[in-house]
Amino acid sequence: MQNSTNEFLGKESIGKLMRQYAVPCIISLLVGALYNIVDQIFIANASYLGSYGNAANTVVFPLTVIALAIAVMIGDGACAYISLQLGKQKVSKAKKSVGNSVIMVIVGSVLLTVIYLGFSDALISMFGGTVNEKTFLYSKEYFFWISLGIPFYMFGQAMNPVIRADGNPKFAMISTVSGAVINIVLDPIFIFIFKWGMMGTAVATVLGQIVTALLGVYYLFIMKTVKPSLKDFSVNFKIQKKIVILGITSLLSQVSLVASMAAINNMIRKYGAVDPIFGQQQYAQIPMAIVGIVMKYFQIVISIVVGLAAGCIPIVGYNMGADLKKRVKELFTKLLSSEAVIGLIALIIVEIFPYYLLRFFGAANESSYYLVFGMKSFRIYLCMIVLACVNKACFIMLQAMGKAAISTALSMTREILFGVGITLILPVFFGLNGVLYSMPVSDLLTFIISLIIIVRTYNELTHQSEKKLSLSV
Repeated sequence: MQNSTNEFLGKESIGKLMRQYAVPCIISLLVGALYNIVDQIFIANASYLGSYGNAANTVVFPLTVIALAIAVMIGDGACAYISLQLGKQKVSKAKKSVGNSVIMVIVGSVLLTVIYLGFSDALISMFGGTVNEKTFLYSKEYFFWISLGIPFYMFGQAMNPVIRADGNPKFAMISTVSGAVINIVLDPIFIFIFKWGMMGTAVATVLGQIVTALLGVYYLFIMKTVKPSLKDFSVNFKIQKKIVILGITSLLSQVSLVASMAAINNMIRKYGAVDPIFGQQQYAQIPMAIVGIVMKYFQIVISIVVGLAAGCIPIVGYNMGADLKKRVKELFTKLLSSEAVIGLIALIIVEIFPYYLLRFFGAANESSYYLVFGMKSFRIYLCMIVLACVNKACFIMLQAMGKAAISTALSMTREILFGVGITLILPVFFGLNGVLYSMPVSDLLTFIISLIIIVRTYNELTHQSEKKLSLSV
């Protein structure tokens, strides 16, 4: 039996481990989120693109989330599996999971790229791209180039949690930051100097993703704890199944988010068409552009929330594998408290400063309707963001503990039952405002269920800790 070099995960203070692992993960995900957000900021401030380009970005965004969903399923599943195996001192299984995760993401990304290129028009229409002709054309141009970068994007995103599981969260952060810097530097050059429009912002994004992917490939050769050998890249369906099971929550939380966004986009298109203001052709794209902007802010907050929780996956997995339930309970407490604070800060910002948030996204170049609807959208849509943060942390924590079924059920309830169902129902009674109400109502209902699961999990961890203590006496 081999010794794990990650034994410190079961001995070091929880607070120190959270800072060591979560901070680089937060930065990684936050910077990763900036890919799309930076694109939208530059698009919004380019007068020849404006809200049409913003709306196109909103249309394509869910399709990039599908790619991310598959990637994080593989990456987070492998991360959880590696950490659990290291906690049990089974390093050889952990190495095999690295090789199999690489195989899975390569095959999956190539297949998805083929699908995207072959069915682009239908996919764009599915996510509301037909709101008007100009939005559709911009969406198609942007989507084509983004699709070409899917294999690089997915590989980089899948390797990020694997690198963290190897005990190197700083390198995971560096690989993501490097790609984002490339994107941020090239975006204004391609959009404002070369005037490449939607193609320019997409190409800048893809070039950044290529850099992140190449750094991921490089790290495979220098891994310290679970460096795979050539034989570890042989297909092992049993391990792949374990990776999928442990990562399914990450997949479903992202894919179900796509379903929710599809419902939102189509409700906006449907009820915007009968709105006295946004039913006019020259303003038809504004609600979709605005909701896309609000979702980008939400994505920034959730990137911090998920980064904090996902950064703790190796810590949770190791301590669960080593049967150190008291430490797991302590981490759960600190995690939920931290996430609530993050949500509270985000809530204060959206309720007090929505005007300044909109200024980043080209409000000065748009009509007064853009600003008024935007401020209302921020304040209503995200009024329960504190609960959303706690819910997301709960899902990921349960996943890291190996409770994939409960985590998946909670995630599906939030995004499908509530996220889609309520989005389809409320606009019938409240029109466009119903779309805005759907988010807080969904988060409130989900929190009620999450709270029950949190209390039960606490009781379970307490009981197991006390039982272990009594047996050791």
